[in-house]
Amino acid sequence: MNAQEIIQSIEAAHLKTELPIIHVGDTIKVGVKIQEGGKERIQPYEGVVIAKRNGGINETITVRRVFQGVGVERVFLLHSPRVASIQILRRGKVRRAKLYYLRERTGKATRIKQRFDRPIKSAQK
Repeated sequence: MNAQEIIQSIEAAHLKTELPIIHVGDTIKVGVKIQEGGKERIQPYEGVVIAKRNGGINETITVRRVFQGVGVERVFLLHSPRVASIQILRRGKVRRAKLYYLRERTGKATRIKQRFDRPIKSAQK
């Protein structure tokens, strides 16, 4: 057993199995665990996936939303214990792997067409 196989076996124990299949352009709601004092609660963060990076345990998504007229982007590590849930609200029809062009756009120009050929309820293998 070489070092690569040992690393993969350790990472496999921490991978989440119940994640949905996420594509760039999808509108999703991420439930983020937040600690306030001694209590823990789940705060929803809703926005459009503008980028996906890496794979395996290091897989991340960048979610963008406009809050009070200001664009806010957050990067989520998909297999992190802080990410409680991911729910797909809408599938987007895009022709790019990264949607960084949305940063320069405002209002109705940021809309993404809906895609109906991909099911919303689907589990990742």
